[in-house]
Amino acid sequence: MKNGRIAIPSVENGGLDGQRSGHFGHCDVFTLVDVEGGEIKEVSTIPNQEHVQGGCMVPVNFLAGHKVSALIVGGIGMRPLMGFRQVGIDVYHEAVRPEIRPVVEDLIAGRLSIISDDQVCGGGGGKV
Repeated sequence: MKNGRIAIPSVENGGLDGQRSGHFGHCDVFTLVDVEGGEIKEVSTIPNQEHVQGGCMVPVNFLAGHKVSALIVGGIGMRPLMGFRQVGIDVYHEAVRPEIRPVVEDLIAGRLSIISDDQVCGGGGGKV
């Protein structure tokens, strides 16, 4: 990925040196990384929006409104994944490393794969 805005579900304060959240819908903040010419240009964070079980289009529309073009997740359900596909946000799967910086660098370098349908979660387990 040479140009665009990457969103990473993050715990606590997020940021490039922060830790990723295991499931996008229940993160504290989203770390946003703007990439131009294959270089990180700007990093910011935005608080996650409240959504109830089944309201998984809330973060989809929220991130689309912030001009996100790619999302890196450790876990996501099928309904929000389909929503991200509908709004043109590519969803990449990386479930091993909790650090934000190396997975962003991997995406920029083309080392992450777009999530496949068999990698989705069953859902949020009824938690808000």
